[in-house]
Amino acid sequence: MPLLDHLIELRRRLIWSAATFAIAFAVCYHYAQDIYLFLARPLGDIMRQKGEQPHLIYTALYEAFFTYIRVAAFGAAFISFPMISTQLWMFIAPGLYRSEKRAFAPFLIATPVLFLMGAALAYYFIFPMAWKFFLSFQTSGGADGLQIELQAKVSEYLTLVMKLIMAFGIAFELPVALTLLAMVGIVTSEQLKKFRRYAIVGAFVAAAILTPPDVITQTGLAVPLVILYEISIISARLVQPKRPSATEEGETEEKEAS
Repeated sequence: MPLLDHLIELRRRLIWSAATFAIAFAVCYHYAQDIYLFLARPLGDIMRQKGEQPHLIYTALYEAFFTYIRVAAFGAAFISFPMISTQLWMFIAPGLYRSEKRAFAPFLIATPVLFLMGAALAYYFIFPMAWKFFLSFQTSGGADGLQIELQAKVSEYLTLVMKLIMAFGIAFELPVALTLLAMVGIVTSEQLKKFRRYAIVGAFVAAAILTPPDVITQTGLAVPLVILYEISIISARLVQPKRPSATEEGETEEKEAS
C-alpha cells in the first residue's frame, strides 16, 4: 500500500477512535455523579461502619464540575478501549502474517482482562482495607474537646482512586509484557528465573512509588506483582523460541561442511 493510502487508513481509524471516545464521554458525563458515587462507595461503607454520615466536600466553586469532567474522561477511556484497540488491530493486522495474527490474538484478549482484574482487586480488596486504616486516625475528642475528623475533598479522593486503579491495572499487564518479550527472543524463562530476587525487590520499589505511603496498599500491589512475575516465567517458557539441541546443531554443522 502506498504511503498516502496508509495515512488515509490511519486517519480513518483515528476518527473512529475519537468518535467512540467522544460518545462515551458524553454518556459518562451524563452519569458522572453515579460513577463517582460508585467510586466513593468503599469510603462510604467504612464511614457507615464507624457510625459516621458519609460525606465529601469541595472548597472551590468549580471543583465539583471539573471532578465530574475527569470522571467522565476516566469512564470514557474504559468504555472506548475495546473500540480503540480494535481500530489499532485493524490498522496493524493487514501487515502481519497469518501465524503472527494467531500469535498476537491471545494478548489482545488478555490485556483488557488483566487490567480489569487489577482494577477489581484495587476496588474490592485494597480500597476497603486502606480506607479503614486511614480513617482509624480520627479522634472523637479528648479531655480538651479537640477532635480530628476527616473532611475528604471530592477532587483529591478521585485523584487517589484513579491513581490506584491505574497502578493496579497497569501492573497486572506484567505477564503480557514479559511473554511478548520472550516470544520475540529478547528474554528467556531462564533469565527471568535468574533475576527473580531483583524482580521481588523491584516489585516492592514500584509499589512504594505507585501507591500511597502505607503498608496495606504497598503490600497489596507488591505481592500480586511477585505472583504475576512467577506466572510470567511459566508463560515465557511456553512461548519462547526453542533452541536446537546439541545433536541438531552437530547435524547442521555436518550438512554445512559437506
